[in-house]
Amino acid sequence: MRKFQSRMRSASRSAGLLVLACDYDDPALAGRAPRLLRQVSDYACALKLNMHLLLPLGAARVRRLTSAAADSGMLSIADIKLNDIGNTNLAAASRLWEMGFDALIANPSMGPEALAELASSAHRAGRGIIALCHMSSPSARRFYDMRAGRARIHDVFLNWASEAGVDGVVVGATFPRIIEKCKKKAPRMPVYSPGVGAQGGDPVRARAAGTDYLIVGRSLFNSDDPRSAAAALSI
Repeated sequence: MRKFQSRMRSASRSAGLLVLACDYDDPALAGRAPRLLRQVSDYACALKLNMHLLLPLGAARVRRLTSAAADSGMLSIADIKLNDIGNTNLAAASRLWEMGFDALIANPSMGPEALAELASSAHRAGRGIIALCHMSSPSARRFYDMRAGRARIHDVFLNWASEAGVDGVVVGATFPRIIEKCKKKAPRMPVYSPGVGAQGGDPVRARAAGTDYLIVGRSLFNSDDPRSAAAALSI
């Protein structure tokens, strides 16, 4: 299996840079998702499922969703912000790979050694790890901008992510200056940016700052014409 980053680049060249986020607290969303995947497949390269949907859906229904994504030429990302001790992280990742996920989002607060171990394990399985760097919610800065010695938390997380060899970092589109800062420090590190649309993130500013992939949910799910909405975001 090719490396996750290579498959993402290939998928985005074939379709677009959008990552469709299924983040509603509504298991019925799973019923709508396959149709929406087909509608936006010309503009989206991946599907992202959040923890609160994985729990009620269960492995079999999740597997059907990741299979539907693959049929539409899209990869699947588990957004669980994994953060635990090494063997627990590896066990959780193994279960997610069995459900058809190509990558998962992890929280670097597990520590640099555990993050590196998780990334190495994922790469041996042909999967990817995306590390949280700075969330998109306005209150996120209260933690991620805190100082850890001479650095900010988000600087520390970026350094650990780079050292661990992960496959990307999450930085909210609502913080374009942080995106730009990350790209200057780690120019080859793909940046995934949530917060476009409903949270006020500007896709044009995020892309100009260095975002590689835009994570979008409500702007597509709530649209009467998801295909046109996806096209408008594919700048």
